[in-house]
Amino acid sequence: MESRIQRSIQLVESKNKTSIPWPLDAPYRQPYFKTSSDGKKTGMTPVTSAEAPAHDAGITKLAIYSWNIDFMLPHASSRMRAGIRHLEHLMGKYGSEVANVIFLAECVDTDLELISFDPWIQSNFAITDVNNDNWANGHYGTTTLIDRRLSINDVFRVHYSKTRMQRDGLFVDIHFGPEAKLIRLCNTHLESMAFEPAYRPPQMQLCATFMHDTGVHGSILAGDLNAIQDFDKHLHSDNDLKDAYLEQGGIEDDAQSGHTWGQQAATFLREKFGTSRMDKVYFCGAVQLKSFERFGANVILEDENERAEVVQLGFDQGWITDHFGVKAVFEL
Repeated sequence: MESRIQRSIQLVESKNKTSIPWPLDAPYRQPYFKTSSDGKKTGMTPVTSAEAPAHDAGITKLAIYSWNIDFMLPHASSRMRAGIRHLEHLMGKYGSEVANVIFLAECVDTDLELISFDPWIQSNFAITDVNNDNWANGHYGTTTLIDRRLSINDVFRVHYSKTRMQRDGLFVDIHFGPEAKLIRLCNTHLESMAFEPAYRPPQMQLCATFMHDTGVHGSILAGDLNAIQDFDKHLHSDNDLKDAYLEQGGIEDDAQSGHTWGQQAATFLREKFGTSRMDKVYFCGAVQLKSFERFGANVILEDENERAEVVQLGFDQGWITDHFGVKAVFEL
């Protein structure tokens, strides 16, 4: 697994884009995509204009699911497919009063193709990406799936200037609630590891600036925040944000109840680094947190041979990713 990690890092570095159209630390608008208007399951078509606020569809809650699907492991399509089916199962437990939004991190090109042609996704979601055009790295990045019943006002990325890893914040503005209030959602994968100078603080500060924008009724940020150092424990309070896990009574260093990475990592990585609460949900403004939980434990590859290949890399089981997901439900 160690040699695979090194090869993956080299591959990622080789795919950094040398020519980019966007400014850094500023919004760069992008289209989002929905099923073709003819109803045929032939992929997604782009939408470039804001949607008018929809009539009340009986939606009273907004559920945010955030999940990092490790890009380094083999069988990317099989793992993403298993992840999607798990999300479909989870969302099937709730009624139509809940609108669902999915934040995915470490997606690769084949993931985007799979997502855009999946019948369940086509029927239920708009998506922000069908290719890697808006990623600063050509190998992996983030994408967001938005409940089709929600009106999308804007989609933009803020590419960080302070990053060694081509990270960004992917923002989606939606209208939500009976008064169609503007709610801003941010999917971000903050800088990995403990390099100096640390870039997670300026990255979060930049995201928070957009979360606190005038005219935004409330904001929700979620993702793999790579929280592995002491300063990560107060990035939310440093930026006038609330941490959903802590707001629900969670204890910062409670590995059993709170940690989201390490339990499903390669054994040598877990023994070296332990477990940590990398994945978080932050929020501010007039959104009310109703619940927070982890999900995605023990989701494994369906194919026996593919599971065995992952185990041979040093994992206890054929898991689809080394991260648990996090889910938070909000009301206005």
